[in-house]
Amino acid sequence: MAASSPASKATPPLKWAGGKRWLVPTLSELWEEQAHRRLVEPFCGGLAVALGLRPQRALLNDVNPHLVNFYRQLQRGLSVDLAMENDSEQFYAHRERFNALIAEGKSETPEAAQLFYYLNRTGFNGLCRFNKSGFFNVPFGRYANINYPSDFLSFQEVFAEWNFQLGDFDQLDVKPEDFLYADPPYDVEFTQYSSGGFDWDDQVRLAHWLAQHPGPVALSNQLTPRIEELYRDLGFDLLALDAPRRISCNGDRSPAKEVLATRNL
Repeated sequence: MAASSPASKATPPLKWAGGKRWLVPTLSELWEEQAHRRLVEPFCGGLAVALGLRPQRALLNDVNPHLVNFYRQLQRGLSVDLAMENDSEQFYAHRERFNALIAEGKSETPEAAQLFYYLNRTGFNGLCRFNKSGFFNVPFGRYANINYPSDFLSFQEVFAEWNFQLGDFDQLDVKPEDFLYADPPYDVEFTQYSSGGFDWDDQVRLAHWLAQHPGPVALSNQLTPRIEELYRDLGFDLLALDAPRRISCNGDRSPAKEVLATRNL
C-alpha cells in the first residue's frame, strides 16, 4: 500500500524502540537559538530528533550498519519497489533474503535497505535484534493493519547536508561550535546495543566525552541514581521528565522517569 512521503511531516520512516518524538518540543526550545549550528547525534536511532528539529547541517551516527545503510540509501534517492504485505509467509521469506545478503557481504545495498525497512515495519514491536551470528531474528509482528509508505524521495532534500556515520561516538569529528544531543542506550541491567553491548563503563566514557565539549550539549537517559550523580558531578543541569513507555514486554505503559541533562545552554 503506497502513501505520501512522511518527510514533509517530520515523521521518522522507521519504528524505533526508545524514540524521542515526545521530547522534541522540549528540545526545540533549546534548539531555537542554536539553529545556526550543526546538530551532532552520536546515537541517531530512528531520527525522531533530527527530523523534529530539522537542522540544515547534521552529523548523525549509529553503530547499527543496517540502520545507517538505510539512511544513506534514502539520501541517494531510494525507491521501494519490494512487495510489502502484512503476511507471515512473506515476512519470513524477506527475513531469509535479508540474512542471505548479510552472509554474502551485500548488506550495504539498496535491496538490503528495502528489506530492512519492510522487516522493521512488519516485525514484532518494531524491534531491531540480531543473533550472535549477526542475523536478524525478530519474529513476525501482530499488527491488524500496516501502512507501508514507499515514496521516500523527499528525504533526499531533507538529508541534503546531513552526514550519516557508522561507528563509536568518540570517533566522531566534532567541532567546538557543534550542538551535541546524545540519546544513548538506557542505563539498565542489560543493554544489547551492539555486538559489544553498552555497559556502565560506556555510560561513564560518554558522559566525560560530552562534558569536554565546549559547545551546547543535551543528553537524555533513564533517570537512575547513578546517572543523576554522574552528570550532576560533571556540572550538567538536570531536568526530570516523564517519558511514555510505548514498547514493553509485560504490557506496562506507565510513564518512565527520564532525565534531560544540559551544559553550555
